[in-house]
Amino acid sequence: MTVEVTPGIIRKLWTGEAGIFRDHLLRLDTESRRSRFGSAVSAEFVERYASRVFRTGAIVHGCFVDGELRAAAELYPMGDVLPGEAEAAFSVEQEFQNHGLGSQLLERVILSARNRGIRTLCMNCLAHNRRMQQIARKFDAELSFDTDEVVAELTAPFPTALSLAQEAAADAQGMAGAVLQAQRMATGRLFDWLMPDLAPAEPELEAH
Repeated sequence: MTVEVTPGIIRKLWTGEAGIFRDHLLRLDTESRRSRFGSAVSAEFVERYASRVFRTGAIVHGCFVDGELRAAAELYPMGDVLPGEAEAAFSVEQEFQNHGLGSQLLERVILSARNRGIRTLCMNCLAHNRRMQQIARKFDAELSFDTDEVVAELTAPFPTALSLAQEAAADAQGMAGAVLQAQRMATGRLFDWLMPDLAPAEPELEAH
């Protein structure tokens, strides 16, 4: 089942948002979780993974729809000093697939990699994950096929003053969107607390 997706907020996740990232991964259905990790993994594995992801130096972009993290992209630089290669991984909750979220996130990942001097991006996916392969092809990735796995490799352009400004603008826009979103949610909760009588009344049952 798919849902109507309103335009979301895409921004980098902060270190203190590991719990939000964990909850997103736990909401993945069985097939989406298998596609993300390459095999079936338990909820305990997901919790351990999410608890350490921000300690690895990863950059995680998230797409928030109506205040909930519904899709994420992880960028893992290979090496500690001026890494030239990185791995990327993506996760999109089932109801929010086929709405272009993966493509938007990959665009942000490429921009982040580019501005950090990372030229080569590698993405592993299962051979039957056609959706991820299509997204990679949109960005001119080269695909190499193994028995049950596909490796997508793409080259990021060199950084420029414009690309650095684009990432800074995207970060500022994401921060502003997050603040406005938090304010709207807080206002809604305050309104519900102050005006409880305006909540929809429960329908009365007819007497028989």
